Amino acid sequence: MAIIDVPAAVGRLRAALSHPAAPPLATAAAGLAGACYLWGTDPHTSGNLLPRCPFNWATGLLCPACGGTRMVYDLMHGDVAAALHDNAALLTVGLPVALYLSGRWLSEGLRGRRWAPRMSTRGKVAVLSAAVAWVVARNLL
Repeated sequence: MAIIDVPAAVGRLRAALSHPAAPPLATAAAGLAGACYLWGTDPHTSGNLLPRCPFNWATGLLCPACGGTRMVYDLMHGDVAAALHDNAALLTVGLPVALYLSGRWLSEGLRGRRWAPRMSTRGKVAVLSAAVAWVVARNLL
């Protein structure tokens, strides 16, 4: 029977978890697990374990991301037209930006570098303004 050097094992585990690639890899694994669950769970029907949007629950209005779960489900099942109907802004703007940022985060992490996106105040105002405009447009139309 082999004797395990517990302090050394804990040190190796701590080093692995503190590597810059650990957070993006863990996020990717969680996303994959969520996608596996979503693949067999149709969010267009009721009675599943998918949570309701808290903003929609509290106000009855659609938030900027409302329809995102349905959009991802439709994309995974090859129905781009339905995904566009579920949330056009998230599909055409949000998804490409999220894929770029996630890819960059993972790429930098695998190179051993920590990375976090930086946004100017003007950029934050632009994103917030676009989100508010999208909420107003989709709730009035």
